[in-house]
Amino acid sequence: MRGREGVFRMSGRTEKSVILFFIDGLGIGPRSEDNPLFLNGDLEPLAYFDDDVSMRRLSDGGFMVRTDPRLFVEGRPQSASGQTTILTGKNAPQILGFHKQGFPNAALREVINEHSLFLQLKKIGHERVLFANAYTPQFFQETPRWKSATTVAVEAAGLRFRRLSDLLGRKALFHDFTNRALIERGFDVPPFSESEAAEILASLAAENSFVLYEHFLTDKIGHDRDFETAARHLPALARFVRETLRRLDPEKTTFILTSDHGNIEDLSVRNHTLNDVPTIVWGRRSGEIAGQIKDLTDITPAVLRLLTE
Repeated sequence: MRGREGVFRMSGRTEKSVILFFIDGLGIGPRSEDNPLFLNGDLEPLAYFDDDVSMRRLSDGGFMVRTDPRLFVEGRPQSASGQTTILTGKNAPQILGFHKQGFPNAALREVINEHSLFLQLKKIGHERVLFANAYTPQFFQETPRWKSATTVAVEAAGLRFRRLSDLLGRKALFHDFTNRALIERGFDVPPFSESEAAEILASLAAENSFVLYEHFLTDKIGHDRDFETAARHLPALARFVRETLRRLDPEKTTFILTSDHGNIEDLSVRNHTLNDVPTIVWGRRSGEIAGQIKDLTDITPAVLRLLTE
């Protein structure tokens, strides 16, 4: 039968869906010894380098488009304002007059509370929307609690936060997708291979209209200038993306990968870069949607078009 949004549902599955895979701190960088994406040959589809091509067709059928995170505001792009822009479609740095690092301030929280992508989807009838990341118990116990742009967006829409019980039930993923960080902190959870994590993410896309997954170890590696960890982590992240794509139905699902700013592509400095970021689109209407993305304000409208048109 069809729900209010016109999406066909059968046995809990949706006819069309979107995965937004957010990678913090992934830019399009130089071909140099300071770029760990250049030094490893097994990083498709994460590694793109400075050239004059604004959009390219990939060998796996996806489309990569250079995306501006600077948003016509001077200074280095930052996480709070960039993520707010991705999750609302509003130019957060222009609203503030500067790029805001870390966590959203009151002005950005107001933007998210009004324009959260989750909230916009619910208002047009999409009830099956999900933030796939699992939170630890400590998150709910800490006061005051530092809230990321994503956390504010989830709260604005009244969505349920995923917990470790959801992860154990294979209905959520931790931000490192392998659970290694949780295990090192003493949590009793199983390790996930890239294939197992991909199976979980793909199954969530089959059950929901919209799924957001957030990964931010790339930004930490960039700030730490940690080549050793980058060489170990980036291939695993690339395999996770590839394995997820293998499990999706490209006729029903659109997979969008994007970032808020550059960082890990230039480990010569600890700061964020001024580089463009890659937005990569696979699956349903991929070429059309990629061609409509120029900067971070275009991500939310792209998701809305995919689920309403």
